[in-house]
Amino acid sequence: MLFVDLVGSTRLSLALPLKVYSDLMADVLQIMMLTCEARGGEVLPHQGDAVVSLWDARLGAFALEAASELHGRIGTITKAEELGLDLRVRVGVACGEAVIGSVRGDLTAFGPPMSVARRLCDGAATSQTLVCGATCDEVPEAHFEPQGERTFQDFPLLRVSSLHASPSLTRMKSS
Repeated sequence: MLFVDLVGSTRLSLALPLKVYSDLMADVLQIMMLTCEARGGEVLPHQGDAVVSLWDARLGAFALEAASELHGRIGTITKAEELGLDLRVRVGVACGEAVIGSVRGDLTAFGPPMSVARRLCDGAATSQTLVCGATCDEVPEAHFEPQGERTFQDFPLLRVSSLHASPSLTRMKSS
């Protein structure tokens, strides 16, 4: 489960004319969704400036690839460059058991990974991807920087790491 959020979007919504902000957010969301989909993620209906995407547990490395790419791609949005904006995101990635289904025809997911990914994203610094310990265990070929243990609302102590470098898809084995 990957949760990505645009840093400072509320500030932007208040500072920019509504039409300009709306056009910018359309580009931001498009980049976020396409980046996740290009790495095999299933994008859930978004809320505001955040995008949630899920992968099969065996494809966790692809979620980490998407996380890495999101940080670079968000800075290439032409409209943001024209406005002199330096856009950044923060990302949370968690894995675990979830129930995936449909509500009113929209793909949705329920379970701890949803909440953990959101809280990791909220706890990440600007331009940082935080991952839970289970994600580190599932994708050992990625390079993580341990961040210690953290407590998040309603969750027991979690082992948290920062994604330093994701595995290269060209070096990954498919199963």
